[in-house]
Amino acid sequence: MKFTKFTALAVMATVVTPAFANQYKPAMSAYLETEVRTWAHSPVLVDAINSQNQQTQGYDQSQIDQLDQAWRAEVGTSSTPTVTPVMENAAADFLRAQVAASGGQVTEIFIMDAHGLNVAASSITSDMWQGDETKFSATYSVGPDAVHFGDVELDESTQSYQGQISLTITDPSTGLPIGAMTIGINAEALI
Repeated sequence: MKFTKFTALAVMATVVTPAFANQYKPAMSAYLETEVRTWAHSPVLVDAINSQNQQTQGYDQSQIDQLDQAWRAEVGTSSTPTVTPVMENAAADFLRAQVAASGGQVTEIFIMDAHGLNVAASSITSDMWQGDETKFSATYSVGPDAVHFGDVELDESTQSYQGQISLTITDPSTGLPIGAMTIGINAEALI
């Protein structure tokens, strides 16, 4: 194989990108501890997750897939009977207030139930079921103190570097995991 300038750039990109992405982790971790943890287990969020867990506790994968397919079909349309309840509730209002209060540091927030289904969101996500993604499997399934820092990547639409912080949400009255939350972070705004 001939080593070209393009090949060298491609190799450098794979070597440099993780180190570059990791430069944001300390700032994201500090933001989690100083900002997010102050409101992450707010009663409005815990109540919303507990309420949905009661509704979805008996759901099997087929029912979860049906909800996810309905959500995906509704995104961008005027008829949104699956999306609307997630976007128009007290917990979603609370999440939007946190995004607004962040001064541009937070781009989105959503909370998930015990299955990984969206409960409330500050803005529409591309799908309803997060249960098959690391943001859920590396938090809720791991336990009460689990946190996952997603890779920081260039977001094409905003031309800024963004990452995600995900954490398990516990019920303060029991200490048990009830769901998870993901916070989209404008990583450049933290540094």
